[in-house]
Amino acid sequence: MRDGIELAKRDVAVVALVTEPFWEQGDLIALSNGMPDVPRIRLPHPVAGSGAQAMSELADRIAQRLIAVLRGEDAPDNAPADISAGAAT
Repeated sequence: MRDGIELAKRDVAVVALVTEPFWEQGDLIALSNGMPDVPRIRLPHPVAGSGAQAMSELADRIAQRLIAVLRGEDAPDNAPADISAGAAT
């Protein structure tokens, strides 16, 4: 998340990949860094250590969607933040 936020602050198109158990933490990190709407795609957990074959299959499943979110042709998995409420939605 933090790397994606830093790139987004430099006007680089980003989509953060966040696994399920860390999804809410991603909300908090994005909000606390002033970038609550950094687009994210939710991944199953675990990814790391799942083996080359499993990682390749996951990449094949999300690649087209990742590109579409980067281009603004598809919505990310995170809803727009409601910063007026003081927390990510």
